[in-house]
Amino acid sequence: MTNSRHVTQKSDGSWDVKAPGAQRSSANLPTQRDADRRAAEILTNLGGGERITHRPNGRIRSKDTIAPGNDPFPPKDREH
Repeated sequence: MTNSRHVTQKSDGSWDVKAPGAQRSSANLPTQRDADRRAAEILTNLGGGERITHRPNGRIRSKDTIAPGNDPFPPKDREH
């Protein structure tokens, strides 16, 4: 299963980052830009996934694939 996070606006004007089906948000931030950045950070740390950003009216604005972060065990360079 792929990781994903939704960025949605709350009635107070702030923006939530939520996993699908979650009761609580992963983060609540003052701007959509801040929420988009936080969603990308979360997904990067989880090994990558899809960020789905919604418009204030709830319709999807964009979908972005977020790459995984740095591999803690990268392959070693081999000498030829």
